[in-house]
Amino acid sequence: MSPEQFLFHEARLLDTQQYEEWLKLFTPDATYWVPLEQDQKDPYQTSSIIHDDRTLLELRVKQFRHPRAHARLPLARTVHQVGNISILSDTPAELRISSTLTVVEFRNEKQRVYGALVEHRLRRNGDTFAISHKRVDLVNSEGELDGIAILL
Repeated sequence: MSPEQFLFHEARLLDTQQYEEWLKLFTPDATYWVPLEQDQKDPYQTSSIIHDDRTLLELRVKQFRHPRAHARLPLARTVHQVGNISILSDTPAELRISSTLTVVEFRNEKQRVYGALVEHRLRRNGDTFAISHKRVDLVNSEGELDGIAILL
C-alpha cells in the first residue's frame, strides 16, 4: 500500500465509524496531537486541544461506543478529505508525511467544517504502515471550537 492510499484508508475508516479498526492503525507507543497554538513546538510546555498516547486513544474510542456517552450521541457523520500529500523524509525506520485535511461534520442538525495541516509519522509494517505519531494543526486552533466530538 502506498503512503497516499494508507492516508485515504485512515480517512475512510473514520468516515464509516470503524473506530476500532482505525485504532489498530496506531503503534503501541503512538501519539495523537492537536496543538492549541500555531507553530507549537512541545505538547508538554503549552496546553493542547488533544494530546493522547495509545491508552488515551483507546479510551476515546471506547467513549464513542458507550451507551451513556450523551455528549457524543448521536455519532457525527463525517467526510475527511485528504490532499496535498507530500513526503517530508523517508528513512528505513520511518516515513514523515505532510498533508492537508478538510473535515465536514454533521451532527445535531448542524454542519461544521474543520481545516488542518497534518503530519503523520509512519513506520513500515509489512506491505502497509502503522502510525507512530499524528499531528493535526487546525487552522482555527486558537479560535472558538465549541467542543470537538470527532476524530480528525
